[in-house]
Amino acid sequence: MLNKTCIHCEVSFDASSRRKRDIGGKINECPDCVEEFGLETAVPYAGVQAGDGKGVGCTIVAFNTEKDREQYVKAWRANSGQNVGKSCQIGSGTIAMTGMKFRKVGESGSIGTNHKGRM
Repeated sequence: MLNKTCIHCEVSFDASSRRKRDIGGKINECPDCVEEFGLETAVPYAGVQAGDGKGVGCTIVAFNTEKDREQYVKAWRANSGQNVGKSCQIGSGTIAMTGMKFRKVGESGSIGTNHKGRM
């Protein structure tokens, strides 16, 4: 149990409760205030495998809306061949990734290395 005090109504609430997780909002805003006043919820993030073809690369991107995030992740999965096994994804209908609004938050992995880990 993680008790916090709301910055808006100064009521104590459990920040780790199921309701707080479902509604969202900042860590110091109670679920009632977030729901009642339509306060800003957390920025939707997505972590995807880096597009360089290496297995260790990871890119984290942020979106303005949950809809933008879902659209990006759907296109990424279709274009990268996720869950297609040994089949090739290219002939099965890729999705254009133009017009999607996002920003790169961070990345990790072996940038600039070849498959043996060398420059």
